[in-house]
Amino acid sequence: MVSQTNTPVRDALFHYFHGPNLGYALELYSQYQADPESVDPALRAWFAQIEASAQAEGEAPVRAAAAGAAPAETPVTLAAAGPAGGRRAAAGVAETAAAVAASLPGHKLVAAHELLQSVREYGHLAARVNPLYPPTEEVPRISRETYGLSEEDLAAMPAAALWPDAPADVKTGLDAYHRLLEVYTGPIAYEFAHVHEPDEREWLRRAVESGELWPRLSAEDKKALLYRLTEVEGFETFLHRTFVGQKRFSIEGVDMLVPMLDELIKRAVLSGTRNVMIGMAHRGRLNVLAHVLGKPFAKIFSEFHTAPNKELVPSEGSMGINYGWTGDVKYHLGASRTIGQGEVVQARLVLANNPSHLEFVNPVVEGFTRAAQDQRDRPGAPVQDLDAAMAILIHGDAAFPGEGIVAETLNLSRLPGYQTGGTVHIIANNLLGFTTPAEQGRSTRYASDLAKGFEIPIVHVNADDVEACLAAVRLAVAYRAQFHKDFLIDLIGYRRWGHNEMDDPVVTQPLLYERIHVHPRVREIYAQALIDAGVVTAEEVRQMEAKVQETLRQAYAKVHEVSQEEDADLAPEDPWPGNGQAPPVTRELLEEINRKLLEFPPNFAVYPKLQRILERRRQAFAEGGVIDWAHGEALAFATILADGIPVRLTGQDAERGTFSQRHLVLHDIHTDARYVPLHHLPQAKASFAIYNSPLSEAGVLGFEYGYSIQAPRALVLWEAQYGDFANAAQVIIDQFIASGIAKWRQSCGLVMLLPHGYEGQGPEHSSARLERYLQLSAEYNWVVANPTTSAQYFHLLRRQAHRGQKHPRPLVIMTPKSLLRNPAAASPWQEFVDGRFQPVLESRFGRQHPERVKRLVLCSGKVAIELEAALQNVPQPDAVHIVRLEQLYPLPAAALKEVLARYGHVQDVVWAQEEPENMGAWRYIEPQLRALLPDRRIRYVGRPERSSPAEGLADMHNVLQQQNILAALGLDA
Repeated sequence: MVSQTNTPVRDALFHYFHGPNLGYALELYSQYQADPESVDPALRAWFAQIEASAQAEGEAPVRAAAAGAAPAETPVTLAAAGPAGGRRAAAGVAETAAAVAASLPGHKLVAAHELLQSVREYGHLAARVNPLYPPTEEVPRISRETYGLSEEDLAAMPAAALWPDAPADVKTGLDAYHRLLEVYTGPIAYEFAHVHEPDEREWLRRAVESGELWPRLSAEDKKALLYRLTEVEGFETFLHRTFVGQKRFSIEGVDMLVPMLDELIKRAVLSGTRNVMIGMAHRGRLNVLAHVLGKPFAKIFSEFHTAPNKELVPSEGSMGINYGWTGDVKYHLGASRTIGQGEVVQARLVLANNPSHLEFVNPVVEGFTRAAQDQRDRPGAPVQDLDAAMAILIHGDAAFPGEGIVAETLNLSRLPGYQTGGTVHIIANNLLGFTTPAEQGRSTRYASDLAKGFEIPIVHVNADDVEACLAAVRLAVAYRAQFHKDFLIDLIGYRRWGHNEMDDPVVTQPLLYERIHVHPRVREIYAQALIDAGVVTAEEVRQMEAKVQETLRQAYAKVHEVSQEEDADLAPEDPWPGNGQAPPVTRELLEEINRKLLEFPPNFAVYPKLQRILERRRQAFAEGGVIDWAHGEALAFATILADGIPVRLTGQDAERGTFSQRHLVLHDIHTDARYVPLHHLPQAKASFAIYNSPLSEAGVLGFEYGYSIQAPRALVLWEAQYGDFANAAQVIIDQFIASGIAKWRQSCGLVMLLPHGYEGQGPEHSSARLERYLQLSAEYNWVVANPTTSAQYFHLLRRQAHRGQKHPRPLVIMTPKSLLRNPAAASPWQEFVDGRFQPVLESRFGRQHPERVKRLVLCSGKVAIELEAALQNVPQPDAVHIVRLEQLYPLPAAALKEVLARYGHVQDVVWAQEEPENMGAWRYIEPQLRALLPDRRIRYVGRPERSSPAEGLADMHNVLQQQNILAALGLDA
């Protein structure tokens, strides 16, 4: 190898060559050092010239003659595969060296290399990608003069010395310079310098410079593309005339988005993809629904024009408000479509429903995609097929850098539990965010710059250049197929109208809209180009327009025939009629599963402390044995897998458990090898997946929501590290999980595990904000539970997994922290076999002698355990009866009423809780208790109203907690 004393030569070779070529060149130089006569004379002359130049100039000869030149990475290519490749490599180096030795001083060649590399890296600064404004910025880095090169200098160099794989018609260095300027400063701008993998950068360079992905359209292809643009524009103009003043968030200005999606989907499907999952906000959504998803025009028109009850239609509404389905505005609705029905190749397209929270649909779509890729029908971890599904995310230019959920989603792109084999991102760049220009909306040059931190290749493309847009798509699809990584297209256009069609943008951007109002539409530009080329005639163009408008008129005439949706099946109903339960399990099955969960591979060394904890589980089914919370959870997952239902659990530190309680993934203390007992369970008939999530709530929860929708048979769980961490995912909770079935008929069975309980850990580690979920509870949209024993948790999970009803519902569980190891929360094995989930639990006191009860204490969660512990130390424990509400929503009114009826003589009724009065369940439960007990006074016992959920000092917490316990039991007098 090249010695450290020859760093100038080494640096020169590093700039000329890379990859295997660099290694070969270094090997040749080492050979030259050992024996100059052993290498080709041209190479000998070149190496000698570099060494002499280094001595004369006193520095590495890779510096350009002019000051300020940028370092380069010149992609000279040496084919080094096998003996033949080696001969070709030597011939290539010899040819380069011979050309140099026979013509110019070394520093001129180096300067030329740096010039061409700068064109590749900085050409995007001079590219013609803005349809409204030509490039005006001076870019010295791509100028000959910066490098002290004349046209004569470049013309004297053979192209092969600068660009070894240049096209055949590129003969000289000057030709190479002009050709690369054409490639890198045209209607597409390329940004690849931030991609650090050499093979990816080389692949991208070759793909761009070869021109192989640039569309070569036949006359018929061009006519079809023109007709597609006519459909896109015609749809918008028809809506503009027909529904004056109605919001539609038109696509106009980035019309090419639809043909780009056509091309993207076609190429993906032809390469084997069978599910294409699309997410986008409202801009252009109706056009995409109509032309890509195939939603009938008449249906879209009816959503503007008609509704079953005009008294109840939202001001922007698309659907009537029926019982249990409030609907959503038309430009938030999704759709699905199967293309190629009846043909050999079929694929399913899905456009996800999306609220006005713009980018929050991103992780949802990624969850759709991963679920469509995972094969869950076998034991062990799911088997992922990256080509089975592909995600397409369409972003806004202001929202992409502005909303943090974008960064969260991009961060998922290469993580084992979340990666989907590459997403194609398209920024529909309108140059504006509502009324905010770019200089007020982001701190970066480009809207796409966030993607650079994730090494995602970026192209910027002029939305008025039809064929350039298609070339960008082809590059994206090819890169995704090759590397299974994300790719981003920044489609730079404009917004013809205001933020919506009722808005006048001239108020805030007068000069911009002065340009837009006189700027021709892309269809007009392309039509004129085809007329000039003799591909179509002006009459054919007019006929296309007339045909599109006639189609739209006919669809509009049929609006009255569009039937309203049948929503009876979505009328609110209890998702657990009769407190529906899962099939029971036998003691024999549980014991056998328990033994298998405690078997490890030979020589697998479990951490000794953990080994002792696990060993205790062997005694769970002995006389007097009990099963704690984490053990019960493991048995629940195992029996669910044995029932053939897949399980997926994610969350921050979910593998071990935040409180070091779960340990579903074991680590060998000597080798760090991983072992997941649930992957090796003989009884399992489905897959088990568990992943530690990144430090993200909104992105991860959105992903799991999407996964659950796409995999309705699977039990999908997300666990917050602490319950209140879910605060950072409130948009996903409010806009998707809680209301998805009401807005979009999109139901899911996602489980949210939210650690909750007051143990003196301060405001941020106490409350899972139970009140928020109860406030969002209505129309049987989900189940909110607060179980207090391991058996209750076991049965609750099994009930959710066997949710056989037509429309599953999410399950929100307030899970414990201190109760994880509290013996009072552990259950005997008999309750796992003989028991079932009980929405109302009574203490053993009072139930034995109801006539002795003088005080009825109703509560939910951990406080019940503390109340019962305190009650055992009072003289007359049976004078107080404690009733735990284990399911808060839907309120188990019948079961609660039955309990309360047995204590009709009791006038002293208390609701006790740990949380402040304006939090927890009190404000939700109070009116319902008063309705059940109209003739009795109900008192609240707990913390007073607070703006913060808990005390910051443990001592203060202990004092208040004890006071409340005593007050609830009537012992504070």
